[in-house]
Amino acid sequence: MSGTVTSIKPDNDLRNRVMAPAESRKRKPHWILCEAIREYVEKEEKQQRCWEEAMASWQDFQQSGLHLTLEEVDSWLALLEAGNNVEPPKCHKQYLPNRQ
Repeated sequence: MSGTVTSIKPDNDLRNRVMAPAESRKRKPHWILCEAIREYVEKEEKQQRCWEEAMASWQDFQQSGLHLTLEEVDSWLALLEAGNNVEPPKCHKQYLPNRQ
């Protein structure tokens, strides 16, 4: 795999810390650094997708008002845990007073 060269300047402490896993895995420090960056970027991308999905769900709720209560979901999950193959409860609207 080839790519653009990017220079990073880890401080002495980080450079020394990278050496231990590099030696124990018989890898070059460069590989350890690339793997660390790859894992970090994947984690950040996953967190961003989760945030975007949460915001889309929140906006959908704000527009539709459809929801389930904690008690409804908890009861449904208890049935599933007990081995019952049941459909999830239907979402519904309920008047929620405007909190200020």
